[in-house]
Amino acid sequence: MNKIIDLTDRSSDQWFQLGTGKMGTPIREKTLDFDVAVLGGGMAGICAAVAAARNGSKVVLVQDRPVLGGNASSEIRVIVHGVTKLKSGLPERETGIIEEILLLNRFYNEQHSFTVWDHVLYDLVTREPNITLMMNTQAVKGVTSDSKIISAICWQLSTESVITINAELFIDCSGDGLLAATSGALYRTGREASSEFGEKYAPKEADGWQMGATILLSSKNMGKPTTYKAPPFAIKFDAENTHPDRRILPFVEGFWWVEVGSQNDIIGTSETDRHRLMGYAYGVWDHVKNSGLYPEADSFSLDWVGSLPGRRESRRFIGDYILSEPDQLGFKDFEDAVAFGGWPLDEHNPGGIENLAEPPSFWHEHFDKVYQIPFGSLYSKNVSNLLFAGRNVSQTHVALSSSRVMGTCATMGQAVGTAAALCIKKKITPRELRNNYIKELQEQLLRDDAFIPQRPANDSFNLAKNADKIYASSTKSGDVKYLTDGVSRDENGEVHHWQSKGLSADLTFEWSQPISLSKIEIKCDTNVKKNIMMLKNTRENEAYTTVIPPELLKSLELNIMVEGEWINKGNLQDNQKRLIKFHFDKTLISAFKLTFKETYGADDVKLFEVRCYE
Repeated sequence: MNKIIDLTDRSSDQWFQLGTGKMGTPIREKTLDFDVAVLGGGMAGICAAVAAARNGSKVVLVQDRPVLGGNASSEIRVIVHGVTKLKSGLPERETGIIEEILLLNRFYNEQHSFTVWDHVLYDLVTREPNITLMMNTQAVKGVTSDSKIISAICWQLSTESVITINAELFIDCSGDGLLAATSGALYRTGREASSEFGEKYAPKEADGWQMGATILLSSKNMGKPTTYKAPPFAIKFDAENTHPDRRILPFVEGFWWVEVGSQNDIIGTSETDRHRLMGYAYGVWDHVKNSGLYPEADSFSLDWVGSLPGRRESRRFIGDYILSEPDQLGFKDFEDAVAFGGWPLDEHNPGGIENLAEPPSFWHEHFDKVYQIPFGSLYSKNVSNLLFAGRNVSQTHVALSSSRVMGTCATMGQAVGTAAALCIKKKITPRELRNNYIKELQEQLLRDDAFIPQRPANDSFNLAKNADKIYASSTKSGDVKYLTDGVSRDENGEVHHWQSKGLSADLTFEWSQPISLSKIEIKCDTNVKKNIMMLKNTRENEAYTTVIPPELLKSLELNIMVEGEWINKGNLQDNQKRLIKFHFDKTLISAFKLTFKETYGADDVKLFEVRCYE
């Protein structure tokens, strides 16, 4: 008969404390209560936790590793791609919390260090007073009642502790979704048949294949010839029989196609897969160094090799809607749209490096614009208080081939974190939020600088729209009227900005009758048509930059008109965000004036939106 092991039982612990001269029993169990529990500290989980916390919820972020970042962390080192390159060759960059993260990295990590990047993420999370961060902790079991999660049972490796987390809402951003699975949430793995959703890139018959995991490596130039001897576990790379798309050059940043997939249980075989992946990675490097085909590698040596594979696919949980390939390619307009994507349909060879005859990835189709992601795909169909974001959301295998990249996952994370906070405030379920309050969720996301394609903001509480006069000291392009049109970027070739002609420049909002005001919020320019994520091979060109965006507003001043007199209410120096906020005591005013003094290099200042609230 199987015996259930109680991990909290310490009765056999023979601890003699020399400091007290007594026997003791270590206390390794505790129960904690939160509004929202976020499981998984990758890009989706970080954005979910921060969004929920900033919108008023008491949040715990549970991460099973010693660092944040998931696949983007120093342990795995995958680039934070999103809508990195449309058919135009340019991005349509994600804004909101993920952009705040990438901008912060520009300010504090100009050396492009992955270990410093880990701590940029740590800094962002620990700044939030409403977040409790638990590292080295995994939620291993969900406790449910009446199709609702009551608690998450967690194991914290570093403290040998069993931690029970009670929460009203749970957000599983862990990728593999162990909490969601053990809570009874419906999920599927493998590839759908093409007939199920009308997907032209799906196989004719459904099967169990999942895209594989990768171990990355990097090398550096030692300035002199170096030798290399492969370890015994290395697996020889069969270069003669490999598909030509498995390119060796450039070799410095490793090979994303050193990948092992699965047609069954990719989670259950992860340790044997890891060993094989390490063998393949070292085998490819042996080929680079010792085949004689790459003399440019003579002076290069391995600088770093990952030990933790980066997984692309496992469980996909079922929501009220399953996102599919036709939704993406047809740019379906969802009433409950809350996020977006646009990475190409990039389905990796399911056999990975063990299927050398096929290309490592099938770049099925590129997008000429972004597609929407609906809220109905971001919560569980059968567990009432469970949401998810990242690669484990409700979508098909082919849809996942685009939406799995981390910039896109981050937009989902901000959406579900914001949704969770609204659910807490209204004491409702995610499904009730979708059915009855979806516009309120969308408006909050847009206010917080998320982007929802083809969904302009229409916030009735935004008093800037009611200003009797809006005027600027100078205008180079656009018009001040675009600052209240509800679109916070130039979209689909249409202008939605005001740009000054030189600096310094003023922008003034006036009302014929005084209004009560306490908040002013501005969305400035960071050039969303250029990528700012950290690259392993840095580049400066039309689509990428490695520096702080020169368009970013650096310093500005706020003055308000009270009884005919201008009063200073804020001076911001060294701004680091696209979304700039001024908060002050509620005051009766007839106007406010923003004076823009300096950018990080651009000659003019460009704004996309100005809001103000009582």
